Amino acid sequence: MTVVGLFGLSVRDQALEADVQTGLAAVEAGLLDATKSDVPFITEAAQHLVRAGGKRFRPLLVMLASQFGDPYAPGIVPAAVVVELTHLATLYHDDVMDEAEVRRGVASPNARWGNSVAVLTGDFLFARASHILADLGPEAVRVQAEAFERLVTGQILETAGPRDGHDPVAHYLDVLGGKTGSLVAVSCRFGAMTSGADDSVVDILTQYGERLGVAFQLADDVLDIASDSHESGKMPGTDLREGIHTLPVLLLRAQAEAHGKPEDLALVELLDGDLADDERLSEALRLLRAHPALEQARRDTVRYAQEARATLAPLPEGYAKSALIELCDAVVHRAG
Repeated sequence: MTVVGLFGLSVRDQALEADVQTGLAAVEAGLLDATKSDVPFITEAAQHLVRAGGKRFRPLLVMLASQFGDPYAPGIVPAAVVVELTHLATLYHDDVMDEAEVRRGVASPNARWGNSVAVLTGDFLFARASHILADLGPEAVRVQAEAFERLVTGQILETAGPRDGHDPVAHYLDVLGGKTGSLVAVSCRFGAMTSGADDSVVDILTQYGERLGVAFQLADDVLDIASDSHESGKMPGTDLREGIHTLPVLLLRAQAEAHGKPEDLALVELLDGDLADDERLSEALRLLRAHPALEQARRDTVRYAQEARATLAPLPEGYAKSALIELCDAVVHRAG
C-alpha cells in the first residue's frame, strides 16, 4: 500500500499513484509558471500562497476523475491548474473580505501588502486562469463561467445573509453549494471531460464533486471549533473570532431560539461579544466543543460525504473509484 499526500489517501495501485503524483507535480510546476510576471512584485504577490502550500484537493480530483477516460490526455494538467488558480484567487479576495491576517501559516496577502494589492493579485490569478482555459475549448470556458457565477453568487448570498423568514441553516448550505461545491464539482467535471470520459460518467463525477465539496467545507467548520491543531490551515476559532457564522454556530442559534435554554442563550451572547480577547475565545471554544450543535454538524458532514459516495455506485469498479470513495471517508475523518 502506498500513499498520496492529501489526507493520507491510500492508493492500492502503483500505476495509479504514479499517474497522480506525476500529474500533481506537473500542476505544481504549472502553477509557478502561471503566476510569473515580467513585474517581480506581481510574481512575488501571486506566488505568495502558491509557495505556502495547500492541500491541492481540487487538482487531485481532476487527476482521479481523469482515470475514467484517458489519464494522459493533454488538457488534464492545464485544467487542474485552472481550478487551483481560481481557488487561490478566491482566497486572496476572501481574506480581504474577512480581514484575515494569516493564511496557510503565513501572513495573508492583505496583511502583508494591503487590501488593494490583494484584490488586484486575485484578479491577476483569475486572468491567468482564463488564459489557460481558452486553450481548453469553448465548452470548458462555458463550464468554468457557470461555476464562477455560482461561486460569486454564493459569496454574495453569504454577505447578504438569509432573507426574512428563510432558514439560516438552509441558506448557509446553499451558500456552500455555490462557494465551495461548484469549484470542486468543476474539478471532477474537468478531469472527466478532458480525458474523454462518457457523458454519463462526467455527470456522475460532477454530482459527486458537488456533494464532496460541501462535506469538505463542513468538515472545516467542525475543525475550526474542534481542533487544537492547525489541521484546518487556520488557528482554531478563527471563524468565531472573525464573526463568521458556520454550521455549528447556526445550529446553536437555532436551538437557542427554539428552546430558549439559558446556557444556550448565554453562549450565543458570548459569541456575539468581542472574541478578540483570547480568554473569551477559549471559553467559547470550550463550550461549543461540549454542545450538541457540534455533533449535529459532524452528522451533517457525514451525510453529505455519504451522498457523495452513493453517487459513485454506477461507475465501474477499480482503483480510481476506490480512491474517490476513500476521499469521502477522509473528509469525514477530518471532522471526527
